[in-house]
This record gives sequence, C-alpha cells and structure tokens, in this order.
Amino acid sequence: MKILLIEDDKRLTRLIKSVLEEEKYSLDLQYDGELGLELALRGLHDLVIVDWMLPGRDGPSICRKIRAAKLTVPILLLTARGQVEDRVAGLESGADDYLVKPFDFDELIARIRALSRRYTPGAVDSDELRIGSIVMDLNAHTLRRAESAIELTKREWDMLEFFVRHPNKTLSRMEILDYVWSYDTQVKPELVDVYVSYLRQKLTITGKKDPIQTVRGFGYLMDEKNA
Repeated sequence: MKILLIEDDKRLTRLIKSVLEEEKYSLDLQYDGELGLELALRGLHDLVIVDWMLPGRDGPSICRKIRAAKLTVPILLLTARGQVEDRVAGLESGADDYLVKPFDFDELIARIRALSRRYTPGAVDSDELRIGSIVMDLNAHTLRRAESAIELTKREWDMLEFFVRHPNKTLSRMEILDYVWSYDTQVKPELVDVYVSYLRQKLTITGKKDPIQTVRGFGYLMDEKNA
C-alpha cells in the first residue's frame, strides 16, 4: 500500500514514517499543502493522510480539490481540533475519516487498515486482494490465479499489486515506474515494458486471457473482465 502523508510537523512525520515502514507500507512525504495537493492529484497513492493546518493550503481545501478531481482515494484528516463542528467540517470537505492529535499509533494503523478494506476493489479482508481469478495474499505474499500458484519477484509483486488496486485504469509507464521503483532516477521507463512481459508470462495459464492490456501511446491497463 502506497501512502501520501501531507504534514508540516517534521518530528511527527518522522515518527509516522518509522511506524508505517515497520508495518511494510510505502510512504511519500510532503510538508507543504500546495505541493502535497499536486502530488495527490497524480493518483498514484492508495491513501492520503493530510493535516488540517498546513502552509500553502489547508487540509479541508486539499480534500475538496481531490474530490473535485473525481479521485476516490481514501483520505484521513489529522487535526488538533476535536470539537463536533470541526469533525463535521472535515468530513464534509471530503475526508473519509478523522483522527484527533495527539493520537496513539496503534489507532492510526487501525484507521489505515479500515480505510484500505473499504476502498480495495474485490478485497475479502485486509490481507487479500482479489480481481477475477487473481488472488494476492498480502501477508503470506503468495499469488494464485484460478487453481495455479504463481511465484513473483519483489518488483513483479509490486507491479501486479499496483494493477490490481487500479482495475480498468490506464497507468502510464512513469506512474508504474514511480510506484514500483520509488522515484529511483537511475531506472529507465523501458524497464516497465520488460517487467510487464515477465508478469504476462507468469500469469498465462490454460483457459485464461491476458489480463494486462497495452494502451498504445499511454501505458498499460488491468482488464477486470479478463482477470
């Protein structure tokens, strides 16, 4: 799961980063509201955690802009404001959940897991991703398609997870590159084509179509009806 945290308290961001990485989440950080919004609107993240008070643009404004862009990414709003009217204002701005500072990190993880279950297409529970005949066990890191067990490398797994979390959406090579290789500037976009080829070979089983479609000039798409 790839999370965007927009928070200007650098001490808090360090603590959250440590906790989330221990839970095996991938985290991008942004300290400015305007720059954070720009990153959120790229649609590369599975969850956005945003503070209410930020330089550049505040949290509720970021929520409204994300929803105006028709992005369904779950949003968790952090704030020191705990009054009922503040909670209502935050949720009405487009946030899905609201966490009052100071908070326990166990509660933060629980909120993230709950939002993940709510927004993961085809998920049976928080430990499984499913699309068509493809089932990914996120705890055991095992994959099966129909009755066939399939072994993947770490990069192949990350790429397939990105596809499964965004069914029927065309993902550009740069979006895939950013997600799988985490902005490693040494990696070339052509490597995406190589790994898509690897995935296609491993997902090929008797009686099943290729679920990954090439959208010429744009990128690749996980076709749910062929999965």
